[in-house]
Amino acid sequence: MKTSNKTIYWIFTILLSALMITSVVRYILDLETFKSNFETLGYNGRIVIPLAIAKILGLIAIISNRIKFLKEWAYAGFFFNFLLALESHIALNDGYFLGPIIALTLLIGSYVFYHKVYINKINQRTE
Repeated sequence: MKTSNKTIYWIFTILLSALMITSVVRYILDLETFKSNFETLGYNGRIVIPLAIAKILGLIAIISNRIKFLKEWAYAGFFFNFLLALESHIALNDGYFLGPIIALTLLIGSYVFYHKVYINKINQRTE
């Protein structure tokens, strides 16, 4: 059972990583369009580059699995990013809400299975 949970964790995490890397690459390759898109959503367009950097750093924190509290903060940051993206698209009624829903699903799956595989394992050793 532990092996399958670990496999599921990595599937969710790899898919989430692929989605975030694709997002970052798109931000960089089409910066002006994304600045305009963010402004349409009600955000300052200058946030695109810091958000891309934050996404890369968040992925490093999640994949490296070295500093537990940093990994938890990365999950939280992604959660709020995806939740705000979903809210913005719903408020605009622009039809682009599926991306944030997929991202939230992958994030929650990664987080839940991270805890099943790694955190429960640590808690069992300390009991």
